[in-house]
Amino acid sequence: MRIRLIAVGQRLPSWIDAGCAEYVKRLPREWNFELIALKAAARPEGKPAAAAMQAEGRAIAAAIPPGSRRVLLDERGRQLTTAQLTGRLTHWQQDGRDVALVVGGADGLDPELRNMADETLALSQMTLPHGLARLLLVEQLYRAGSLLQGHPYHRV
Repeated sequence: MRIRLIAVGQRLPSWIDAGCAEYVKRLPREWNFELIALKAAARPEGKPAAAAMQAEGRAIAAAIPPGSRRVLLDERGRQLTTAQLTGRLTHWQQDGRDVALVVGGADGLDPELRNMADETLALSQMTLPHGLARLLLVEQLYRAGSLLQGHPYHRV
């Protein structure tokens, strides 16, 4: 199984990039993890948010390889504990498809992209800066991967 994190936003604070890089190094090798950072759509004065979401949605859809499980991250999605995320990862591995985890841009995710999702998960009901959401997601993947490899976890 290959896991791709497709995220809108290329210019993030260095501490976000450093944190993501650190956790990516710790992920299970068999996941063949890849972070794909897409450029945010330009929002000239007066351009509606829907147009930006639509442009970003097209870029995201183009970055998702055919046949991949599409898992969108959105505050209205299903919230999981770390142990439940571990269970989802086990299910995804058994499913045999690659996984595309998607973090949208500042305006959110295009409704057409939402309709194409296999699952929608939430990191929190709170609105998170997209860089922080990216870091939090990679850290949780690391934790779930640790559990799958049999490392002890204090909450299980």
